[in-house]
Amino acid sequence: PDKPITKKPAETRMGKGKGNPEGWVAVVKPGRVLFEVEGVTEDLAKKALGLAAAKLPVKTRFVKREET
Repeated sequence: PDKPITKKPAETRMGKGKGNPEGWVAVVKPGRVLFEVEGVTEDLAKKALGLAAAKLPVKTRFVKREET
């Protein structure tokens, strides 16, 4: 969590500064690698990351590193 989210109480007039911290969020830009998996088969990694991706509120895809 990198960024605090603030919120003012209900029925509060405008002004008088920012509200209290309500929670934290992490900013994820397109193209960022979220998970790296090593030591398991590709099929098992796809299943595990598919289950993890279902819980995230962003679109994800499986990327395989090319062996050089």
